[in-house]
Amino acid sequence: MAIRIPTINRRILRFAFLGCVLPTTVAVAFAQDAEHSAAVHPGPTAKLVSTVRQNTRQFLDVNAATAAGYGPFLGCVSGPDHGAMGTHYVNGDLVGDGELDPTRPEALIYETVGRRLRLVGVEFIVDAKTWLAAHSNTPPSLEGQVFNLVPSPNRFNLPDFFELHVWAWRDNPNGAFVDWNNRVSCEGQ
Repeated sequence: MAIRIPTINRRILRFAFLGCVLPTTVAVAFAQDAEHSAAVHPGPTAKLVSTVRQNTRQFLDVNAATAAGYGPFLGCVSGPDHGAMGTHYVNGDLVGDGELDPTRPEALIYETVGRRLRLVGVEFIVDAKTWLAAHSNTPPSLEGQVFNLVPSPNRFNLPDFFELHVWAWRDNPNGAFVDWNNRVSCEGQ
């Protein structure tokens, strides 16, 4: 014997079903699209991340980084309440030149995993006073990503500087250009 549901109740059940299933389906579709958006819909974010990956591949081996003039600076940097940046290997000549080149980051960021250092990202850094004097008081940007100003005094004992992180080798759930990465840790140090 089949149960007959009145027409009005069938409509309510359909809406209730769609109200439960549709948002989940849409959320999964958006998550998958965001995960693959760089490959499917290249834009400024994908372009800068891709440029950084192409031009830092040789530094997956930290020995290549040190041979190219990069050296460790201040040890592993952890977040104030979550996440970390990792250990910065900085090229002082690039920091001091007052220029920004997406193919030549001023700092490479490594995470210690076991006894190895793994490249996880880069940081573009420029002295604020030098930059602003040469660029009409306009903050720097690369591929549409505006740099953050880090005023003095700061935890690094540096004068005012602009910086931009690019998590090209380790996904950051908060975004490719956010300073702190919850998927990077200083625990291996």
